[in-house]
Amino acid sequence: MAEPFPLQPSLWHATAPAAPQTPPLDRDASADICIVGAGYAGLSTALHLAEAGLSVVVLEAREPGWGASGRNGGQVIPGIKYDPSEIAAKYGSEAGEALTRFVGSTADLVFGLIDRHKMDVPYKRAGWIQGAHTPAMLETVKRRSGEWAARGVDAKFLDAAAAARLLGTDRYLGGWLDPRGGGVQPLAYARGLAKAAQAAGAAIHGQSPVVGLSQAGGGWIVRTAQGASVTAGRVVVATNGYTGDLIPKLRQTVIRPNSFIIATEPLSDNLAGTILPEGQVTSDTRQLLLYFRKDHTNRLLMGGRGPFREPRDAADWAHLERVVGKMYPQAKGLRVDYRWCGRVALTRDFLPHLHEPEPGLLVDIGCMGRGVGLQSAMGKAMADYLVSGDRARLPFPVVPITPLPLHALNELYVSAIIAWYRLTDGGMKDKAA
Repeated sequence: MAEPFPLQPSLWHATAPAAPQTPPLDRDASADICIVGAGYAGLSTALHLAEAGLSVVVLEAREPGWGASGRNGGQVIPGIKYDPSEIAAKYGSEAGEALTRFVGSTADLVFGLIDRHKMDVPYKRAGWIQGAHTPAMLETVKRRSGEWAARGVDAKFLDAAAAARLLGTDRYLGGWLDPRGGGVQPLAYARGLAKAAQAAGAAIHGQSPVVGLSQAGGGWIVRTAQGASVTAGRVVVATNGYTGDLIPKLRQTVIRPNSFIIATEPLSDNLAGTILPEGQVTSDTRQLLLYFRKDHTNRLLMGGRGPFREPRDAADWAHLERVVGKMYPQAKGLRVDYRWCGRVALTRDFLPHLHEPEPGLLVDIGCMGRGVGLQSAMGKAMADYLVSGDRARLPFPVVPITPLPLHALNELYVSAIIAWYRLTDGGMKDKAA
C-alpha cells in the first residue's frame, strides 16, 4: 500500500498526544473476539466488548488511527446522508424512527466517550453548519432542519445573512445549523479510544497485518504476516477505506476516493474573528463537498476531494489553497503548514453495510465521510449484538456482499468527476455556486 506523499506529517500527527504502546503480535493468542482494524469502528467495538467482560484482541496493520480515523477533518456530524423522512420511507415507520434515533445520537456518543474516559482530546461542540450552494439545496436544507426540529433538535434554518455571519463568507445562499455537531482532534480521539479499550482489558497489536482467516473447531484462526495467529470464537472486520482482499469481493463493494486536507499557519486573533467566529464546523451540499473548520491551534482547515490516486507533490492540494482564497479573501496567501489525505469508503447506497458472510464473521464497511460519529456508534452496536446475539441490536440490516458492477470502471468514473471538480475549483467561481 503506497504511503501518502511525505511532504510533512499531518496536523493531527503533529499535535496528538503520544500513541499507546501496541506491540506487534509475536506469539499465538486466543480471545472471545478478534477484531481486524483499529479505526473508530474496531476500537469502539473493542472498548464496549471489553467493558462487557469479553476477551478481545485487536489486530492493526499499522497503528491505531493510521487510516482515515487519523486523517479525516475531525468533524463530528450526527445523522447520515438521508433525512428522517427518507429513512422512514426506506425502512418503514417503526424501523425508520429507530434508525433515525440511532444516527441522531452518534455525536452524543463521541463526546460522551471523551468525557467519560477523560480522553486527552481537544474538542469544541459549537454545532455543524451545512451551507447550501444552489437554490434547490437551500430548499433541501430548510426541509432538513425542519424535520430534525420536529424531533426535538434545536436545529436552525439560516438565511443568507445568518449563514454569512456564522461562516464568515458570503459564498452560500443559506444553510442550517445542527447544534449536536462539533469538532475533535481525530487522531487524538482514535488514540483515546485505544487507551480506553486497553484500560478495559482489550489487547491491541499494531504492525500486525492480517493475511488469512480460516474456520476451525467452531471458531476462527486469524493469521498475521509475521506468523502469529489469534484463535477466536468470532471475528469482526472493520478496515473500511483501507480494505484489502482478506474477504473475497469486499473491497469491490465500495469506492475509496482520497479526501485531501490543508491546514494553514495559525490565524491571528483578528483574522480568526472573521472566519467561523463562533467555532462551528461546516461542510456544504455539493456532491463533492467542501468541508472546513478551525482547529484547537486556530488554524484554518480546508478539505475536499483530490486525485483518486495517491498524491505525488504539493500541487495535488493546490485547488484547496485556491478555494481558501475565494472563500475567505482575507486569508489568501496564508502559509500552508500541513497537507495530507486519507481514503473514505463510499457504498452505492451511501449507507454503512453490515455483512455476515459466515457464522461468527461480522463485517462493517462504509462511513460516507461521517465516520467519527457513525463508526463510533456502529462499534457500540456491533458489541451489543455480539454480546446478546440479538440482530435487532444492529441499526442496519445484515446484507450480502455484493460487488459494484464494473467496479474498476466506477473508480475511473469517480476519478474523472474529481478531475473536473479540481479544474473548476468545485464550483467556487461565483457566489451562487
